[in-house]
Amino acid sequence: MSRVTLLDGGMGQELVRRSAQPAHPMWSAHVMIDEPEIVQAVHAEYLRAGARVLTLNTYSTTPGRLTRFGMAEQFAPMQRRALELARAAIDATGIEATIAGCLPPLVGSYHPELLPPYDDMLAEYRQIAAAQAGHVDFFLCETMSKAEEARAAATAAAETGRPVWVAWTLAETLHEDGTARLRSGETIAEAIAALDGLPVAALLANCCPPEVIDAALPELVAAGRPAGGYANAFTPIPPGFKLGQTVDMLSARTDLDPEAIADFALGWIAGGASIVGGCCEVGPAHIAEIARRLCDAGHEIIGGTNG
Repeated sequence: MSRVTLLDGGMGQELVRRSAQPAHPMWSAHVMIDEPEIVQAVHAEYLRAGARVLTLNTYSTTPGRLTRFGMAEQFAPMQRRALELARAAIDATGIEATIAGCLPPLVGSYHPELLPPYDDMLAEYRQIAAAQAGHVDFFLCETMSKAEEARAAATAAAETGRPVWVAWTLAETLHEDGTARLRSGETIAEAIAALDGLPVAALLANCCPPEVIDAALPELVAAGRPAGGYANAFTPIPPGFKLGQTVDMLSARTDLDPEAIADFALGWIAGGASIVGGCCEVGPAHIAEIARRLCDAGHEIIGGTNG
């Protein structure tokens, strides 16, 4: 059988469920300030479930987002805190794992139309990458909704010398021609081409329905690099979902329990994927079921593309 990288699952929805605080547009950042023990506990649960990659809880702690909420001075402390909590979870469980630096959307998820110019994106991603580079095993440029956005993030990550993975978020439904496309409307081929010349080690789809990843996977695998996906398990994003709204308005799909998510993940492995995990509403129970099924099928779970 094959070696499979098993990522962790979603963080934001898990924190909302466990926190005593009301949901906030800076959800994962606020919990890290007020209830850091919850962040560490979620990391640890994913490790015990079988994940061998922890992604830093810095999705909402970009310089631009922090500035918009009057928290600009928190950028460096929160990067350090996220790193400390991930490392503490690894130490507490005694489970060997790799840590992925997080280069997320700079403006907000699913809004390619609001992205700043390329040079501005590159400068901000360089700031984030520099803060994380000395402490992570690789960078995950995730939930990229536009080809140019992914190129800016991957360029900044590559400049650190760390390995780079790119994950695009895809439209909720397939295009009229039956293909999966980025939320910008760009094709996967166009997104991959935008990375030409960059040392991107893995190509993924994330933060979208698993059925859409089904459609995208053959093209990702055909690019000849390690590929895979980690899907959402919530209901389709409301058309009017705007910046500043809180994630507690999202609800889980009733048909995507751990067994169903594992079915999708094992299907992707059968189709040539070597990296799977979970995104929003995919929790430790889902990851545990994926891990169990991988082991039962004779796969070796690893924490990176090379083990």
